[in-house]
Amino acid sequence: MLNIKMRYLGLDLGSKTLGVALSDVNNIIASPLKTIYFKEGDYTFLINELEKLVRLYKVEKIILGFPKNMDNTIGPRGEQTLLFKEEIENKLGLEVVLEDERLTTKVVDDVLIKADLSRRKRKKVVDKLAANVILQSYLNRKEGC
Repeated sequence: MLNIKMRYLGLDLGSKTLGVALSDVNNIIASPLKTIYFKEGDYTFLINELEKLVRLYKVEKIILGFPKNMDNTIGPRGEQTLLFKEEIENKLGLEVVLEDERLTTKVVDDVLIKADLSRRKRKKVVDKLAANVILQSYLNRKEGC
């Protein structure tokens, strides 16, 4: 009998971009995968794109960045994230775990600035790198690192 290992996807949902990261088959290391561009609010398009990735990479769980306010309240972006989570679960039948993403994009942006990347180059990679940080944070906590 084949033992097919399953992976996790990490997601950083923005208003017009979705950063995507992918775990290795042992769910230890996250790697940036891609940034998906979409029309604001077009979650049907995103779900279809995610379905392709889920099939291709045999994904069993999705880790979705949850943008809470610094005082731990949930604002409009957080509400949108909860709706997106529900759509993923309903349409793809996968478990979606929310991972606190406060300051994730800022940390990634600061690293890219220190690496002397131009604003244009930073804009192209910041979303998938933020998704990578979200996923790696989850994996580290899961493994007790």
